[in-house]
This record gives sequence, C-alpha cells and structure tokens, in this order.
Amino acid sequence: MVQTYRQLRLDLSAALAEFLDLSEAHAESIRWFEEGLDLSRSWLAIHGMEPAPAQVRRQVSDWVRRRRTGEPWAYLLGWSSFRDRRFKVTRDTLIPRPETELLVEAALDVGRRLQVERCVDVGTGSGIIAVSLALETAWQVAATDLSPGALAVARANAEALKAPVAFFEGSLLDPVPDPLGLVVANLPYVDPADQPGLQPELGFEPASALFAPDRGLALSAELLVQARRRQAPACLLEIGAGQGGELCRRALGAGWGKAMVHQDFAGHDRVLVTLA
Repeated sequence: MVQTYRQLRLDLSAALAEFLDLSEAHAESIRWFEEGLDLSRSWLAIHGMEPAPAQVRRQVSDWVRRRRTGEPWAYLLGWSSFRDRRFKVTRDTLIPRPETELLVEAALDVGRRLQVERCVDVGTGSGIIAVSLALETAWQVAATDLSPGALAVARANAEALKAPVAFFEGSLLDPVPDPLGLVVANLPYVDPADQPGLQPELGFEPASALFAPDRGLALSAELLVQARRRQAPACLLEIGAGQGGELCRRALGAGWGKAMVHQDFAGHDRVLVTLA
C-alpha cells in the first residue's frame, strides 16, 4: 500500500505518541513536517493524498529512531528559532530557550537607559544573545566561550545573519579587553545534584553548559566579581529558579550598588540585573 503524505504524518504522530504524550506528539509531528520537510499544513491539505517519496519516508524514519532515544528535535533538525531568527545548533551548544528572550529584553532596556556603547556576552554558546544584541542595537558586541566547538557555531550564526560580533575563546571575561560595557550572560546554573531528576533530553546537551558547582551558583558569582572589578556599568545574568536572593546578596557583597531579580511568566527567578 502506498503511503501518502497524510498517512505519513498520522503514522509519525502515532510513533511519537509511544514516548510523548498525545498533545506533544501531535504538535511535534506538525513541526517535523513544517520545519524538517518544509511542508506546511496548507500544503498538506492540498497535497496530502499524494504518495510520499521513499527519501522522505526514510528521513522521517531516521528522525523517529533518533528521537526515540531522547535526542531533541532541534539537534535532529540542526537549527532552532530565537527572536524569529534561525540559529544553527549542534551538540556543542545548548538549544535556545524562550526564557532567554527575557534576558535579551532586559539587556536592551538597561543598555539603552545607561546609553552603553559596548556589550559582552559571556558563555555565548550558539551566539543567540550576542547576535540578537548586535542586530538590534548599534553597540560594539563581543562574545566569549571556553568551547572551541561552541565558538565555531556562534561564528557561523553571526556570519549567516550578518551580525558584527567579535569572538574570543577563554574563561568568562578573561579574554576580553577593557572597556567592557554591559555584561550579559546565560552561564551554566543547574545544580549537579539535580541531574538525576532532569528530563532525558538534557542528557544530549553539553553538561559543561548546564551544570555549575556550588549549587549552580559558582560561575554566576565569579562573573559578578569579575565584572564589578573591571568596572562594568551593569551585569545581567539568566539564573535558575530560587537563585535570585542568594545571587543578589553575593552581588551586593561584590560591590554592586543595586541588584534586582526579574521573574519569568511562571513566577520563577530568571534574570538578575546588577547596576554599579
């Protein structure tokens, strides 16, 4: 029996429902067609009864095989969307999260109020923060990362999106010359003790970009110290739920004049803003 596009999507949804709940399986099957095969729902409504070519069936079968192991869709696809832009992602980088848009929005607001001319994105990963800020402001944007693999992805994204970003390999602010300008970072902030209870998909993302010592606080706390010592006018960090109070105390202890926490739509601590 010839498998049509419509039947292929139904079979895909059923296969995904074996390890996802029904609503997730339905939504993801639509995404696979739209993002992976570039076939919209309106196209499917018109052409759904046409036979699906063997190459398309093989591609979907391979995706199902990999997805069944827990591999995230963004890694199968090779890209993810952030602020309506397409960013390449690999296993060297985290997959962009919607919550990080809150950090970008806060950085845009603080940077404009302080009239900064420069910005540093620390631990850039795929470059979503640095590229977004470079494209949405006239700032001179720099970005750092310890991982050569992540920097290669970030550079490719900046080139593809024509974003003027200077990249530096190294730890935190160490490789960046003064003056710094605004410091922004989405550093690892997950407590290693929480690893056993995390969703399986996270096992495919780089552990070095997820976990930090001292209950997930170590790198954020160190960056706050470095940024204050080097006279940055402000430092903004994406943080984990429940980390705001402790990091505010550490920020004030490091010499920042003000420290405040913005919460996400679920009411969790998400963005720490410190001002000189």
